[in-house]
Amino acid sequence: MPTPIPAAGTLPWRLAGRDLQVALVHRPRYDDWSWAKGKLDPGEDWAVAAARETVEETGLRVALGVPLPEARYTLLGKDGRAGDKVVRYWAARVTGGDGRLVNEIDDVAWLDARAAHDRLDYARDRDQLLALVRRHQAGTLDTWPLVVVRHAHAVPRGSWSAPDPDRPLDDDGRRRAAALEPLLAAYGPRRVVTSPAARCVDTVAGFAQAHGVPMRRRRGLSEEGYALEPERAVHHLSRLLERGRPVVLCSHGPVLPALLDVLRPLAEDAAAPDRAALDAAAGERLVKGEALVCHVSGTGGRARVVAVERHLP
Repeated sequence: MPTPIPAAGTLPWRLAGRDLQVALVHRPRYDDWSWAKGKLDPGEDWAVAAARETVEETGLRVALGVPLPEARYTLLGKDGRAGDKVVRYWAARVTGGDGRLVNEIDDVAWLDARAAHDRLDYARDRDQLLALVRRHQAGTLDTWPLVVVRHAHAVPRGSWSAPDPDRPLDDDGRRRAAALEPLLAAYGPRRVVTSPAARCVDTVAGFAQAHGVPMRRRRGLSEEGYALEPERAVHHLSRLLERGRPVVLCSHGPVLPALLDVLRPLAEDAAAPDRAALDAAAGERLVKGEALVCHVSGTGGRARVVAVERHLP
């Protein structure tokens, strides 16, 4: 049985007054209107591919928002054999770019939902549009990402004689840290808050440095700080929820249950799979090197987790 062809894309959206608009792309090769999308490169994460393909096809840089329904359909390959294509989609906000078209696309059109529905050439593409519109109507489309990261694999404690906070990442950990850089970038975080332990700092420093994002070290997110003042970790998370800015928070397995216990009640109105993903992550304290993306609507006491993604090593 042939392996499905993985691809990813986005539905860039904006508000024109009170009207929701989305960006469609036109492919002259097929003379069709659809969403910006493309195949994954070998070893590439779906979310990374979605952001990359969008900038390649539209000239617009985006930050990924809530996931949207995937599409599955059959294609004929160059050898004449049929194969399944699986495309994962995200809602997306434009964050930059010059809009210059350079890759297989000759036009990008911003249309309201009704006009977009009529212009799309494939019925399967309307599933993502419908989900986007429903999110907008429910007030759960305009979100910001809170990305909780557990540090990547570090040198074992038994093999390290210096102070534990100085214990560095091992080879696997460094590879995972490198892979996290484009993954985190796809969601557009503007700040990193981390435990000062070397294994946490080194897990997220590559992203922060590559994208000019400020990184703040908080002792309350370390194992040692949490043991002395358990309430400080929750305090740091609460401050982030109050501010409502796209952020990465990196900490340790023993600290994460307290943080996830704050987030789980905020997801009570999310879909069952999202609640289940958050519950599973909490039960496992996240996997080392995992990025748990919580899409949050609102801030402070009105903050709600409306969608959840687990990105495992």
